Amino acid sequence: MNNWTAKARKLAGILVVPAWRAALRRHRVAAGVEHARVLRNLGPVATVVDIGANRGQFALAARHCFPQARIVSFEPLAGPAALYRAVFAGDDRARLVEAAVGPEPGEATIHVSARDDSSSLLPITARQNALFPGTAEVGTATIRVARLADEVPAADRVASALLKLDVQGFELPALAGCEGVLEHFAWVYVECSFMELYAGQSLADEVIAWLRERGLRLAGVYNMSYDSDGRAVQADFLFGR
Repeated sequence: MNNWTAKARKLAGILVVPAWRAALRRHRVAAGVEHARVLRNLGPVATVVDIGANRGQFALAARHCFPQARIVSFEPLAGPAALYRAVFAGDDRARLVEAAVGPEPGEATIHVSARDDSSSLLPITARQNALFPGTAEVGTATIRVARLADEVPAADRVASALLKLDVQGFELPALAGCEGVLEHFAWVYVECSFMELYAGQSLADEVIAWLRERGLRLAGVYNMSYDSDGRAVQADFLFGR
């Protein structure tokens, strides 16, 4: 499937769901249609923790699949966070924490991409921009870092909870920031890379091994992307207990 065909299919999927259509029309936020295809097969989910929320693309898909779920999203950049709040302004079961998740609370420097959903707490490599043109670094910002246990109430840590991470190479430090509460999640859904796109990042096999040691086994691989030579670049990985 070429890029234009994929975009056309995504747009068609967005237009059939009123809430997604409204988010696109009013705020230019495109719901994560590709994730909805995965989420709808998980069964009931009472809480969604969305780390790396950006403008709420994943949260829109989660809300559609789990209408009654509590959604707690984390987004450290002020611009995308403001758009998230606009998209979910009428949703009292969705909450945004304006922070990244990491092993220790405090502050950190984030490398801001020209396309803000590609920003990372790790330096952006030339390979990232070559594979995904328009994602080069344009600056840095100081952001807040929090631990998950300090921001998500115990009442929201239930057996039917889903943890999602899309943190541009920062997967293992972010997961370390979830230690102590990770056992409360039935599912973990995380974007991982097969090649280094952000300097010093852990690759897919390391993330798989880390989660397996904590009782979460790989249940599926979705939304694979490839380079021009047919090599796998990254994908979304679903883990379950």
